[in-house]
Parts: sequence; C-alpha cells; structure tokens
Amino acid sequence: MSKPSWVKRISAALLLCATSAIAMPAQTLTTLHSFDVTDGANPYAGLIQATDGNLYGTTWVGGAGANGGTVFKITPSGTLTVLYSFCSQTSCTDGMAPYAGLVQATDGNFYGTTTYGGANGDGTVFRITPSGTLTTLYSFCSQSNCTDGRGPEASLIHADDGNLYGTTTGGGTNTTDCGVLGCGTVFKITLGGTLTTLYSFCSKGACADGEFPQGGLVQATDGHLYGTTYNGGVNGMNGTVFEITTSGALTTLYSFCALSSCTDGKLPEAALVQAADGNLYGTTYQGGTNTAGCGGSGCGTVFKITTSGTLTTLYNFCSQSNCTDGGEPAAGLVQAADGNLYGTTYQEGLGYDTNGTIFKITTAGMLTTLYTFCSQSNCTDGEHSYAGLIQAIDGNLYGTTNGGGANGWGTAFSLSLSVTGPAVKLSPTSVTFAGHRDDKC
Repeated sequence: MSKPSWVKRISAALLLCATSAIAMPAQTLTTLHSFDVTDGANPYAGLIQATDGNLYGTTWVGGAGANGGTVFKITPSGTLTVLYSFCSQTSCTDGMAPYAGLVQATDGNFYGTTTYGGANGDGTVFRITPSGTLTTLYSFCSQSNCTDGRGPEASLIHADDGNLYGTTTGGGTNTTDCGVLGCGTVFKITLGGTLTTLYSFCSKGACADGEFPQGGLVQATDGHLYGTTYNGGVNGMNGTVFEITTSGALTTLYSFCALSSCTDGKLPEAALVQAADGNLYGTTYQGGTNTAGCGGSGCGTVFKITTSGTLTTLYNFCSQSNCTDGGEPAAGLVQAADGNLYGTTYQEGLGYDTNGTIFKITTAGMLTTLYTFCSQSNCTDGEHSYAGLIQAIDGNLYGTTNGGGANGWGTAFSLSLSVTGPAVKLSPTSVTFAGHRDDKC
C-alpha cells in the first residue's frame, strides 16, 4: 500500500563541504514479527519503549476491526500482542488508520492520533492504557469548516507543561491556497481532551509560512517547539523548518530550495530531533545534489539546522554508484549512545530492487550503510521503512518496515549495535534564512 497524504504538494552565508559514505559489514538484523493483517498490517510509524521495557506501536490497516489498523505491544524478543483494533465501533467513531506512533505520558498511558475516523471522519486523538482500554479524546473537524484541523499524520509530544502538542496535515482557517481541505495546523491538547489550535498554516501570502506539516514536533531545550512542513515556504512548494512557542507565535526558520536545483533539499516529511550539541537534525525526502536516481527529483538529504536558522547539508543520498547508500528518507533520526545519528531510507540500497536501508551518520556527515532491506529471498527481512528507529535499553536499534516479511505486510525488527546504553533522542552547505515572526493564530 502506498503512503497516504492529504496533498503531495535566504539569503546569506554559503559554505561548501564534501560528503562521503563508506560501506561496512552488514549488521545483524532480526525480524521480530511479520504482520499478517489479522494482527495489523503496513506499519508506517516507529516503535517506542515504555517504562515496562516492552515496545509499542501502531499499524495503518488490518486488525480485528474493519481493516482500521491496530495498537500493539511487542517484547524485545518478538512476542506481539494486539492491544486494540480500530474501527471496532460503528462508523469507526473510535478512529481509523493510525499513521503515527505513540507517546507515553507521565500518567503511564499512551497517546496517539488516527488520520481518519472519529465522529467526523477526519481523524482523532486517543488515549490507550497499557492493557488496551482506548478512549477517544478528540475528533477533528468538530468545528465549522474544520478550522480545528483534520487528518493528523504525526506523533504527539508530551511537553514540559504537561500538555500534548501535534500537527494536522489539513484543516485550519486558511483554505484560499490549499482548497477546501485546508493547509494544516499546530495544536495543543490536554490529557483530558481539551484542544486548542495554536496556528493555521498559509497565514502568510503564497504560504510563505509553510503548509501541510506531515512530521511531528520536538521541544528543544529552550522550551520552544520545532517542526517541518512538507510544502510551502518562500521558494515554492518545497517545505520549511519552523519554530513555534507554546502560545502559538510561529517563526519560519528556513525555506527549502533556497539553492539552485534544490541542492539544499526539499519536501521534509519527518520531525526534527535535537542532538546533544544543541543543534536540530532532520531529513528531506527529495532534493540534494544527486538527481540520477529517485525520478530526477533528488534522493534526499540529512541536514543540521541551528535554532536560529542556519542550515547545513550533511549528506546527499545516492552519492554512491547505483544509490547503494539509499535514497528518499521519510523518517527522522535518533542519536544513539555512541553519539552518532541513525535512520532509514525508504528507497534504494544495494541493488535489491531499491527497498531501502538503515544508516549511521556522524554529526560531521560521514555516512555508513548498516543494512539493506530485501537482502533475504522474497524480502522476508522487510522492505521500505517509513519509520524512524529507537535505541532500546539493550543497546539495539528497533524499527518497522511498511512491507515485506514472511507475509508481505510489514515487519518489526531489531538491529544489533556494538554500543550499549539508551539512545539520546534527537527526536556541508550552510545557508541562513532571515525568518519572520508570525502573529498567534
């Protein structure tokens, strides 16, 4: 199943640096579980490790409901339990199609979003206990013309003020540039379900402030939230990086495609992560210096950006012959205990029908391909990971693939690393963009 979405729609200092990649012996990948539809199918989101030591995640479709997706628990050794099947209620009022993963709040419960379903068919925010009792906290499009947002695709974050924050890909107050679906929002919601729309994208002419945020948010050490939009910005429909306060004041830090031929990247799908050095790191799905593969649109990048908006392109995918280093990263990064960043690419790899990779990259931009999916016959090891990775307390990386596995419906996997200890969540060319502060929506 292909990825759903509402829409598949700078001046300053320039410093050029070389990027490089190296190959290394393949790491040990273990397929923990192959989904078979009855227990879920097509996981787009990654996993989280809860306080009980188990891993938790979601699948986009499948389950015991009307193919509405699931919430599941899986042990590090691979025993999977379905906690909830969406669309178990009439008309899917409990939600449908959870594209995003979960967050565990300080109350011990898990919180997440569904892209569809709910009382109005446009997605929900839900709470689920570790034993599987689900409560729908909010149904989007509860306000006239969906000014409260619609179609969330991103995970929530639990901020230090005790509230949850997230994004919707559509809805909001601005429909002139985005059609009736709207341009997306940033919202706050309490653990009890009171939702406040903090910002509606396309509040600036020609959507200079961005539109259609597909990734979630990260709260940095300065207390502000940072995120990306897939489209919009001052350089056409190529996406942005933004900062927003918890009261709703938004600053566009960077607009992609600031450089000729979008060599700085374009179309960021994933959330940012803050590393131990204080900088934010992320990926773009397309753009970069290499256009031989990936349909000529560029195979994507890894970038670093300061909280003041100076962007450095650390790596351009498809830098190796036949794109053996991967291409089109759809997920964000994680910083492991060794200080390096780890992530996945959705496409390309070592000639195995372009099924994606797992990679390591240093903060200086040296990339190592750790594993190429579909290395096993019939892709029983999985293919096409849209999800980011986590490093569990056992030191290994854990993640999901959207397809492949013994049944063809995706997998949960672990990848051994030589480093131990829990990961630090993070959840060259430099260009500085003169950002602007937008009024609170």
